[in-house]
Amino acid sequence: MHKTRKLTTMAIMAALSVALVALIHFPIFPAVSFMEYDPADIAILICGFAFGPVAGICVTAVAALIQGLTVSAASGIYGIIMHILATGTYVTVATLIYKKHKTKKGAALGLVFGTLSMAAIMVPANLIITPYFMGAPVAAIVSLMPFIVLFNLIKAGANGAITFFVYKSISKLLYKLDVKEVDEKAKKAAATEKAAGKDTDKPLENKA
Repeated sequence: MHKTRKLTTMAIMAALSVALVALIHFPIFPAVSFMEYDPADIAILICGFAFGPVAGICVTAVAALIQGLTVSAASGIYGIIMHILATGTYVTVATLIYKKHKTKKGAALGLVFGTLSMAAIMVPANLIITPYFMGAPVAAIVSLMPFIVLFNLIKAGANGAITFFVYKSISKLLYKLDVKEVDEKAKKAAATEKAAGKDTDKPLENKA
């Protein structure tokens, strides 16, 4: 895919990720209502599957920054850091596996291991980062750990499942756009060569 189109698609996915957070968010466990599900990672996972781990990480960072300054501004730098850690780990693991095994099985394995990795990284992240930024005692975080682990497993699992079922259709669309762009370039190149050939075939004018 052309670099400009790739960057444009990445920007669209970052914007879509932020929009999904703004439009869809709700608590999974009433006891910890501040832990809200949102489908933002779906757009980032699709981008990572389509363009690779580096693209996925870049979109994660951009989306986290925009979200942290807009719809989730209340969480500030803490929210941005946690977002990058959680989604960044998820996307990196899932897309690295899919990059090596570009099959349905590879995608499923990537999403499963990505889900487990996200849940795992958020355990030390909450034990270390949350007390520092939020001033909560470590004992309080430990008491919430079962909710934290389950929340991340459910959130990542749901987003992974949705990604698994919608990615193929979206990847086909991206492929068609890429082919169309290549065809247009080929036609332009052919037209240019044809025009150049006509100019070369023109006889030289006789001058008196």
